[in-house]
Amino acid sequence: MQLLAVDYTAPDADKKFVESLRQTGFGVLKNHPIEQSTVTSIYKNWQAFFNSDDKLHYAFDNQSHDGFFSTKVSETAKGFKKKDIKEYFHYYPWGKCPPDLKQELQDYYQAANNLASELLGWVEKYSPTDVAAHYSEPLSGMAVDSDQTLLRVLHYPPITGSEEPDAIRAAAHEDINLLTILPSANEPGLQVKGTGDEWIDVPCDFGTLIVNIGDMLQEASGGYFPSTSHRVINPQGADQTKSRISLPLFLHPRPEVVLSERHTAKTYLAERLRELGVA
Repeated sequence: MQLLAVDYTAPDADKKFVESLRQTGFGVLKNHPIEQSTVTSIYKNWQAFFNSDDKLHYAFDNQSHDGFFSTKVSETAKGFKKKDIKEYFHYYPWGKCPPDLKQELQDYYQAANNLASELLGWVEKYSPTDVAAHYSEPLSGMAVDSDQTLLRVLHYPPITGSEEPDAIRAAAHEDINLLTILPSANEPGLQVKGTGDEWIDVPCDFGTLIVNIGDMLQEASGGYFPSTSHRVINPQGADQTKSRISLPLFLHPRPEVVLSERHTAKTYLAERLRELGVA
């Protein structure tokens, strides 16, 4: 399996992109509308935030899940016992955020949200009739006016040697939401599960955008669009001294959206948060 970048500006970009999602659960875009200068600035500014004690004043709210999650309370991937080696900040437009960082983050949130909605429309366009019959409403409308779409600013700190044995930056997992939009991180490490025991390095060419299917889209499509396991491995050698910043936007439907006979978006999210140990 190989992940090839699709040119967003090409006339057949939508078809090629959805084919990649269907085959691998992932798609890679180049020449996309997300401003790279904005991403670079966010990486720089939030690295400074994570390096400071200011983060301690923005501890996450246990009910709304906005704010800062330290390495001590970060997620444990489903099926694993060791916490991931990471800390992160959950941004929602209605949630807490350092005032001097909010406008830049909100501008990015809106741009990434708009692109995610467009890409979801591509998925809807190329859903076979029998698959689209599973959708309780058009895919492109499921996230409209949703206040659940989450922007996570992730910081993977340098590896010091004091970490728990066998712990990694992000253990193998699937995302919960519809689609995840992820600019290439400032350091490599992201891998996607291939066939058997194979793990494929996801291209991290600065300026590319990585998109993957979440469990909610898999649920809504009756399994046609696969939510593929992925992970972030620990760096080796000199790279262990480097931080890694990542900026995923998790596109979520409105809570009342019916995903399947089993779940609404609200019940599905609640179940997964319990499994992650953060509910």
